[in-house]
Amino acid sequence: MTVLLTGAAGFIGMHTAQVLLACGEQVVGIDNCNDYYPPALKRARLARLADQPGFTFHELDLADRAGIERLFADHAFTRVCHLGAQAGVRYSLENPHAYIDSNVVGTMNILEGCRHHDVQHLVYASSSSVYGLNAKMPFATSDGVDHPVSLYAATKKANELMAHTYSHLYQVPTTGLRFFTVYGPWGRPDMAYWTFTKKILAGDTIPVFNHGKMRRDFTYIDDIVEGVVRLLDKPATADPGFDREAPSPAGSSAPYKVYNIGNHQPVELLEFIRCIERATGCEAKLDLQPMQAGDVEATYADTQALQDAVGFAPSTPLQDGIDRFVAWYRDYHG
Repeated sequence: MTVLLTGAAGFIGMHTAQVLLACGEQVVGIDNCNDYYPPALKRARLARLADQPGFTFHELDLADRAGIERLFADHAFTRVCHLGAQAGVRYSLENPHAYIDSNVVGTMNILEGCRHHDVQHLVYASSSSVYGLNAKMPFATSDGVDHPVSLYAATKKANELMAHTYSHLYQVPTTGLRFFTVYGPWGRPDMAYWTFTKKILAGDTIPVFNHGKMRRDFTYIDDIVEGVVRLLDKPATADPGFDREAPSPAGSSAPYKVYNIGNHQPVELLEFIRCIERATGCEAKLDLQPMQAGDVEATYADTQALQDAVGFAPSTPLQDGIDRFVAWYRDYHG
């Protein structure tokens, strides 16, 4: 099949492309390679894909309506894996318009392409951030998600609502994936594990928010990609038991699904730092600070629905994943 992969120069996008290509799929990747973090890292990721048979790349912005329309017209996409987005919770407080352009307008353009070109399945990236103020743990897709605490989270919730509308009106099968704190080699420099590793190796002080009491369901990149690829091959279907008088957010009378992809093992931030200390052999210097605006205290994924759907749930131990990231980080920076 021919797969459109948005965000191909991104962290999850590059790893997903590698697995799809290894499976013999034709992959058409797009990315705008913006400067939210150094484009050199994005170019380095693309270089790992450039010579692989079956891969084609277009530098294209998701918000470019005419460009996206031409892309769909020029290729017969069987499926679409929509991972491209403006990422980052804190940056959404500084540059909110970037999130509307990329995450809302961009997703609208992808949905329209799927609608008009008979795409068999759209899989798209949502986020654990949609759970917002929810306190019940673990987070389940059957929980309501109506109280986001950042614009980034609000745009991801909007993506889910938009996808459901297209599934209902036009019978486009859509599957949303709520990723939980993804980490690993070739990751993003704005993420905590990268920043912590950089500062620990340099002997610099680390700002640790909420006095280190944050808990995150850290999920290794290979586990994320395994879930993405398995679900890409499982087009969403309508739930025959969907009850309109007591509707569950997890199902629909339309071909629409949402899944959590997380490690189901939340870890306190201070323990996460200890893992990096063990991997680097260096001691961290901590600057304990209060909670930051837009953050949530904890994330914890209920992955039973994912397990039931595709027989898989993430399970990579945190120390193993951190060891692999630190080894890559040292190699990448020479």
